[in-house]
Amino acid sequence: MRPLLDLLKERKLIRWVVAYLPVASLSAFLILACSEPPSWRDAVAAGWPYSLDAAAVEATGGIVVSTDRYASSVGADVLKAGGNAIDAAVATAFALAVVNPEAGNVGGGGFMVIRLADGTTAALDFRERAPGAASRDMYLDETGELTDASRVGHRAVGVPGSVAGLWEAHGRFGALPWSSLLAPAIKLAEGFEVRERQAKSLLHYAEDLAQYPHTAEIFLPGGEPPAVGDTLVQADLARTLRRIQQQGRDGFYTGETARLVAEEMERHGGLITEQDLASYEAAWREPVEFSYRNHKIIGMAPTSSGGLTLAAMLKILEGYELSEMAWHSPAMIHLLAEAWKRAYADRNEYLGDPDFVDNTRVQLVSSEYGAERRASISLERATPSTEVAPGLGPYEAEQNTTHLSVVDPAGNAVSMTTTINSFYGIKAVVGGAGFILNNEMEDFSAKPGTANMFGLVQGEANAIAPGKRMLSAMTPTIVTRPDGSLFFVVGSPGGATIITNVSQNIMNMVDYRMNVVESVHAPRLHHQHLPDRIDYERGALDSATIAALEAMGHTLRERHSEQSLYPFIGDIQAIMVLPDGTRVGVSDPRRGGAAVGYHRQ
Repeated sequence: MRPLLDLLKERKLIRWVVAYLPVASLSAFLILACSEPPSWRDAVAAGWPYSLDAAAVEATGGIVVSTDRYASSVGADVLKAGGNAIDAAVATAFALAVVNPEAGNVGGGGFMVIRLADGTTAALDFRERAPGAASRDMYLDETGELTDASRVGHRAVGVPGSVAGLWEAHGRFGALPWSSLLAPAIKLAEGFEVRERQAKSLLHYAEDLAQYPHTAEIFLPGGEPPAVGDTLVQADLARTLRRIQQQGRDGFYTGETARLVAEEMERHGGLITEQDLASYEAAWREPVEFSYRNHKIIGMAPTSSGGLTLAAMLKILEGYELSEMAWHSPAMIHLLAEAWKRAYADRNEYLGDPDFVDNTRVQLVSSEYGAERRASISLERATPSTEVAPGLGPYEAEQNTTHLSVVDPAGNAVSMTTTINSFYGIKAVVGGAGFILNNEMEDFSAKPGTANMFGLVQGEANAIAPGKRMLSAMTPTIVTRPDGSLFFVVGSPGGATIITNVSQNIMNMVDYRMNVVESVHAPRLHHQHLPDRIDYERGALDSATIAALEAMGHTLRERHSEQSLYPFIGDIQAIMVLPDGTRVGVSDPRRGGAAVGYHRQ
């Protein structure tokens, strides 16, 4: 038996053991000292491409983690200049609108979860809304069948919410002047050096982007995507951002920008009008808060389904001692799949815009709900999804996205996810305004009971109505320790996989005591009720595990495609706070973002 200290040194885990000592008994630690290394590492294939021992970014001051180093650096500079976590999130989001056009945006929407250092929490919904001219059956043909108009073309665009959301968050919690937070994004829009991530993305989607002249003019200069080292200039976007800088919310929702959007819609048969833009408002929601193994989870309320569905999953799983099961063993994966399919069945049937639908919050976050749903799970056999009906009874009185996480020097935290839905939204840039439009109308139940492009089969609660916000799977999340201290901030893109992605990271860190690098880098799985299958990343499961799960009645599919830019699951941006206050940031290597922080002077 090798001494524990040698193992800790070898795996660079000393800081992580210390991080957990305040919540571990001495006897438990002594048992660990005399035991073999945790078995979960043995379940990770030798050829797994993401190192479990990769270095993290540590900071004693503030830290920002996003899918792009340019944007993370902008946020970190705001913190160094005296801004708080909300200021940094706003500046980072606007920078992402420039350097990550596949998902960062001013033409989309999203959600922000906030936890202040004093424990105050808040949740902001700036999801897109259906235009006033939208109707329930607007995407059905004369035979009642779905067309592709909910995801292709200008009729697929929801009224953007990002600018209103960032303006609202800053107005309530910001510390630095609004104009200073836009300045870095404007500078980037005037020209930045293309790095590998941007070049790879633009090359992959060049054919799609070429369909729209305004888009091609910006992103395919001379008819070709820019190469690494080229300068990408977005002059129209810089002018739009400058209007937002000078006029705030009105610089987007009224005046020149609103006129350009309305004219773009009129040219291409879209529905959004200047009145739709002028009337848009972000909405403060009560955060979804619940406990999981004595840790407090702070999540996003509907119109995001993330917080409630995450609660449903974890409340089912809380009844099992996962830590006593080998990580990614057939028994453990079976329980994940069974919990996930039940939670998604309820999500898809019951959740929708709270201005239109009662979202049955109490049932989904309760231990009683978890016990009720858990009672139908067999430990030996998979339950076919066709037999998993929604479990709540009658009411009682989402693929490209990007995420950023921030913790500032004072301990304020922000978890924020924004989206334009599929990669580059509808691919069309607003003429003269320089930003790409979303295709978020696809996230409604265009035909209740029929799958959308993410395979989600949703119900009447998410049917289209004028002014309604479409349901989302975005799951910005903040977790605190049993003693109430900030533990970690987490979130991800990934459409329907977002919620299971976040749930796995919570279980990794709470049940299996992984550190944040191990948790983010570890292989991932997914199940969403329909289609009835477990998806797994390439190399995540060995043949014996797959065979055992198939013998239990599960169907499995390796999630990999040579045609896909991102064939894996998610793009986690996470920050863990150690008990000594050190912030540890990890950007998921699956897409190549960056954590940027600094040390206190």
